[in-house]
Amino acid sequence: MTGPALTSVTDSLARPARTVPHGLPGLEPRYSHVLRDARGATWHYLDTGPELERHGVAPVGTVLAVHGNPTWSYLWRGLVTDSVAAAQGGRAAWRVVAVDQLEMGFSARTGEHRPLARRVADLGAFTDALGLAGPVVTLGHDWGGVVSLGWAVDHPDLLAGVALLNTAVHQPDGAPVPAPLRLALAGPVHRLGTRTTPAFLDTTLALARPRLAADVADAYRLPYRAAHDRDGIEGFVADIPVDATHSSAPELDRIADGVTRLRVPAVLLWGPHDPVFSDRYLDDLARRLPHAHVHRFADAGHLVGEDADWTPAVLGWLGSEVLSGADAGGGADPSARDDRRSFVPLWAGLDARAEDDAPAVLDMAATGTDGSARAVSWRALDRQVRRVAAGLHAIGVRRGDRVSLLVEPGPTLTALVYACLRIGAVVVVADAGLGVRGLTRAQRGAWPRFVVAQTKGLAAARALGWPGVRISADPLAPAVRRALGVTHELVDVARAGEGATLPSEPGPDDEAAVLFTSGSTGPAKGVVYSHAQLSALRDTLGEHFDVGPDTGLVTGFAPFALLGPALGTRSVTPRMDVSSPRTLTARAVADAVRASDARIVFLSPAAILNVVATADALDAADRTALARVRTFLSTGAPISAELLGSAAELMPAATAHTPYGMTECLLVTDVTLDGIRDAAAAPDAGVCVGRPVPGAAVLVSALDDDGAATGAPSATPGVLGEVLVRAGHLKERYDRLWLTDQAAERGTPPGRWHRTGDVGHLDAHGRLWIEGRRGHVLRTADGPLAPVGPEQHVERVAQVRRAAVVGVGPAGLQQAVAVVETVSGARRPGLASEALTAAVRAASPVALAAVLVVPRMPTDVRHNSKIDRARLAAWADGVLAGGRVGQP
Repeated sequence: MTGPALTSVTDSLARPARTVPHGLPGLEPRYSHVLRDARGATWHYLDTGPELERHGVAPVGTVLAVHGNPTWSYLWRGLVTDSVAAAQGGRAAWRVVAVDQLEMGFSARTGEHRPLARRVADLGAFTDALGLAGPVVTLGHDWGGVVSLGWAVDHPDLLAGVALLNTAVHQPDGAPVPAPLRLALAGPVHRLGTRTTPAFLDTTLALARPRLAADVADAYRLPYRAAHDRDGIEGFVADIPVDATHSSAPELDRIADGVTRLRVPAVLLWGPHDPVFSDRYLDDLARRLPHAHVHRFADAGHLVGEDADWTPAVLGWLGSEVLSGADAGGGADPSARDDRRSFVPLWAGLDARAEDDAPAVLDMAATGTDGSARAVSWRALDRQVRRVAAGLHAIGVRRGDRVSLLVEPGPTLTALVYACLRIGAVVVVADAGLGVRGLTRAQRGAWPRFVVAQTKGLAAARALGWPGVRISADPLAPAVRRALGVTHELVDVARAGEGATLPSEPGPDDEAAVLFTSGSTGPAKGVVYSHAQLSALRDTLGEHFDVGPDTGLVTGFAPFALLGPALGTRSVTPRMDVSSPRTLTARAVADAVRASDARIVFLSPAAILNVVATADALDAADRTALARVRTFLSTGAPISAELLGSAAELMPAATAHTPYGMTECLLVTDVTLDGIRDAAAAPDAGVCVGRPVPGAAVLVSALDDDGAATGAPSATPGVLGEVLVRAGHLKERYDRLWLTDQAAERGTPPGRWHRTGDVGHLDAHGRLWIEGRRGHVLRTADGPLAPVGPEQHVERVAQVRRAAVVGVGPAGLQQAVAVVETVSGARRPGLASEALTAAVRAASPVALAAVLVVPRMPTDVRHNSKIDRARLAAWADGVLAGGRVGQP
């Protein structure tokens, strides 16, 4: 396509609207129209109505799209073309009207200043002149979002829904206007940057991720070539209400208040890498529109309309939510929910033992003079929970407020979790193992209103600009407190809550927690749990593993560390670096078991690896303590029978279990060590993870030749496909990832099911076998190939410690390549020796194009065991193509 034909401009400051020229990439001139309103102003707008009429298609409604500053209706060209294509393909026909605001785009230049209230009135005059009838869905971006919402508030009789891309309707009290806008408003910079030069426009276009193609950027610049064409850009910036004294502040307040009363379907599509409209503004909009679907496109920024493939989401939403008249309350179908009449809140176990002086939580990091762990009784824990809960409420924490807890496992974290849950605050838990970048993504994604942290977490929050009112879990010197921006100390919060009355308890369907995934298969995602789902998890764990008041738990796996009080039994986290599970030693486990007299031990596979490796340090007393354990669980990732057996030898009286689950559903199936050994004789490929626990169910959606899970979910034995799970403790949803939720629920049976992303099969005995991740399936000429089965064969070679089988080459013709980590440890990555290559190929059940070695497999941080096969595949492809042989 040729570039846009640039037109000359006149010297007149006033100019009527005009249609777009030919040659704009992605936009056909036939959609371009001009309209005169009753006041005489002329407007340029894009309109699919005539095209739909030409095809004999009657629209079911209209999408009224309003651009912001300094873009124009070209921003909506994708929706224009995609909506017409959808209508021609037999889907519901939505007319799209994308208007250029006056002084902007190809609409009239009148030379008049247009503050917010006037722009809202302008838009009403345009729709009146157009004769727009309902149903109407408004769509806006940037300050066009505010204007579109003003129209929505003023036209409730026509309104059928609201859709928004990065925008804002309220400037939070005490928060400065974003730095880029402050700069644009500053003195002489204002006119110089917005009108005299195209700096503001060029800076906005430069925010696109990736950079806009030159012809697309030129199309955006086309209506703004001369300084007097940019009067509207200057005026828009000047109209930003920087404080309550600004002339447009009352109108912004009116719109913001009106938005809270909208009950129509809503969707918020967001680019988190936005220096102007950050997640702070998304959080505000989500609070005003609590029923809205929210999706954050992880890699998108301010120009989310250019950065992300967003039009399918809007068109899908128009059909599934707006046309169907879906309840704007946003709740799930009550018939699909579990019975809530028997709901017992998570803190009931703590309440039941409130007068008990026996130990509830033991802190291995804080020992007494005799070397014993510090113990907190049930009575003391209950008192502290109530004090902290009341104190948090006193400083403004309310039901539904998110509270991020950056505190290491122990009595303080336990008290904080139950205090937050008791008053209906939503705890946000992100593993330190995510690293600085992952934690920053998690904190900004969840956008907590409060952060309770120890000094290290507070320093990170300050340095990296994490959101939330900061509460220190540690006592701090006044200077340090000021430097870290701390507003409260936990000791003072608890003191303020002494004797205070607690607010009413949250209900079963209220949000309780946002737990972040490990990030081992992509960016970490927040998983939202309701109180009912956490209670269902407690009940499943308690019943399946027979947990009683005297059982006691030792857990090196953080999600279960906090369930001790809920289960009514004492708990202890062994001495370790919680951000690095493999720092746990056998002696530390024995110390924790001895201190708590625990009968159940929960550990992650990475922790087990080091526990087994350090077993020689155990003395007779340690071994005696471990011999009292009756249940041992490896949770969080697959583990070999050999490693599980080695750990079980340290606890000879215990039944070894390795449950299967994920952050979205923490317990799905379970298998014992004996069960694994029994399954070893079966011909099945993969890791046997056992049968579903009571209350859970598993189905498999078969993979097609392209590796996509398109088969109808079933329990047919031997079918390779994506694993679907259902349970009462299955997550509520992903946090602000509506499209990810939709993908996880695609094609599932009635009820609450979740596509896990794992691939495997069920056998004739109802056992589930995991064979890898869907994204790691090789697409070969013979069909889909799951990696775990071949990897297991390769790992039987004496020299091989771990193996990954990955695909190289084009999809549909991929060749299998084995990447191995050797027992002796390779000094550098590259091709394996001839002898090792021959041994690996002989062991593999599939033909291997090559065998490569690496000194160490790339794995996730939380478990230190989930191999990043996607990374290895890209590396292997490069190596075999003759690229540089570096570390994968």
